[in-house]
Amino acid sequence: MLTTDTEKAALCEFLACQRASVRAILADLDENSLRKSVLPSGWSPLGLVEHLGYAERHWFQEVFRGVAEPLPWPDDNTPLITSRSPAQVFGFYSDQCRISDAIIAGASLAAARAARHPEEPLASQTTDLRRIVLHVIEETARHAGHLDVVRELIDGRTGLGPR
Repeated sequence: MLTTDTEKAALCEFLACQRASVRAILADLDENSLRKSVLPSGWSPLGLVEHLGYAERHWFQEVFRGVAEPLPWPDDNTPLITSRSPAQVFGFYSDQCRISDAIIAGASLAAARAARHPEEPLASQTTDLRRIVLHVIEETARHAGHLDVVRELIDGRTGLGPR
């Protein structure tokens, strides 16, 4: 039987693995490659990592805790290109992940969110911490897959990361 503690540990393990995949896929790319857009969407790998930092912040601080000031999100139709340096972007992402981990550690998976995501169906699907963690795992995994494809298009390397 799965206990709440083992469920939380499993969810945290999967989230950590997806975050590690994002970092590993991009680990040895130079700044030009990190800023290079090779997909029709126009997203750069660095811009996607910045997006993931904002997603961590949005879901755990803004939606779950309801305490962070909302940050402006780029229009979904606008390529996500960042002007920040790679160190700033990866630092921002790491900081947001650490804050998210502390929030997860300090709350019950059944704890209700304090705010609501502005769009359906996600607003109805992310009603408690458990569902928010599951969504962030899903979003991080989806974008790690995007980054894996981008990496292959940049230099032919595939299969990077812990899985």
